[in-house]
Amino acid sequence: MSIRVRFAPSPTGALHVGNIRVALVNWLLARRNGGSFLLRFDDTDQERSKAEYVEGIRRDLAWLGLSWDEEAFQSDRLADYDAAFERLKDAGRVYPCWETPEELDYKRNRQRARGRPPVYDRAALSLTDEEKARYEAEGRKPHWRFLLDGGEVAWDDGVRGPSKTQMGSISDPVVKRADGTYLYMLPSAVDDIAMQVTDVVRGEDHVTNTAVQIQMFQALGGEPPRFAHLPLLVDAEGKGLSKRLGSLSMGELRDDGLEPGAVTSLLARLGTADPVEPRQSPDELAAEFDITRFGRAPARFDPADLEQINARLLHDMTFGAAGPRLVALGIPTDAAEPFWHAIRPNITRFAEARDWWRVVTGPVAPVIEDEDQDFIAAARGLLPPEPWDAETWTQFVSLVKTETGRKGKGLFMPLRKALTGLAHGPELKPLLPLIGRARADARLAGETA
Repeated sequence: MSIRVRFAPSPTGALHVGNIRVALVNWLLARRNGGSFLLRFDDTDQERSKAEYVEGIRRDLAWLGLSWDEEAFQSDRLADYDAAFERLKDAGRVYPCWETPEELDYKRNRQRARGRPPVYDRAALSLTDEEKARYEAEGRKPHWRFLLDGGEVAWDDGVRGPSKTQMGSISDPVVKRADGTYLYMLPSAVDDIAMQVTDVVRGEDHVTNTAVQIQMFQALGGEPPRFAHLPLLVDAEGKGLSKRLGSLSMGELRDDGLEPGAVTSLLARLGTADPVEPRQSPDELAAEFDITRFGRAPARFDPADLEQINARLLHDMTFGAAGPRLVALGIPTDAAEPFWHAIRPNITRFAEARDWWRVVTGPVAPVIEDEDQDFIAAARGLLPPEPWDAETWTQFVSLVKTETGRKGKGLFMPLRKALTGLAHGPELKPLLPLIGRARADARLAGETA
């Protein structure tokens, strides 16, 4: 069977850095191996699940270039979960429990006070029919737990290697609440079996669930998938991600002007020893992807790295990729290509292209210092006639240098500030022909043009 993976977000909020990383790695694993990527909305929480979050998740994945092959909603599959629950019930693998939340807290606190792990004591299994009837008469409704087998569960983790869990240290998990709604574990296992998921890739914080889920797959008569647990993200200092960093949403990154390729290029390599290289599309990342490259050490997420990779990606962007976006910003088609090559090395956000086009077309208020008035006037008189090309700036500056005796910063900076109104920016060699002689002449004359 070819690889089939799933990304299963709950549509109760926006996608953020952590879960996008999980989605990306699953997508890369599928595409690298010619497999399928499933988008499954875990929307059994009907109160918190919203249609706008569903649309937001779709929009974010599409923005990042992560297409999906199938889509499903858990809310459409409740009958399947009920059927699986009844099978487990008939097999004695789920059982009703009548304790209130307060009673369970009391039990856990007593165990901790005695230095014991807070593992459920399975008291519900020894209840008599009379005791159950008394609870029902009190108006209590049971929650249901999955009965774990004892012993050890082992698996070969795709990132962590050989892994095992002693089941005696784990409480029988609640799979169905007293109100009849399911927690995620049973629906997830039912869906993974039905959808023939072969690989489950997720964060290391889910490792403790894996042994439980392996037993649940087996109890349902399914073959457990392969599991891989990615190292958790930490901040630049190696501490757990702050709420601000950890909750960075794709919408925020998009609104900040970051390129989707910068986000995917960085997140695809976090947790590996491989250097982060800018890649324009996730398909390029997929061709290089190898899940065995992930280590177990925490992965450092630093927004400064995202800024850096964003700039590098723009500096490498071809005009073929940039052209339609430049035209969409209002830059004429006939000027777009030379303009892109002129500004590309100096931008960190694509939207800055609009600002530099304003520098080209004006109006720009020139900056001419008092001590440079005579120098700029002399330079104006040396402007060559049009047509201008890529060599005009070099010829012009050489002539000005010869006539005025200025050189270095004293030569270039006053000309830049007069021609662009700024002390920094792209090289003037490709920019000057776009500014044109009329605007250059007016700006050197001190006029806003």
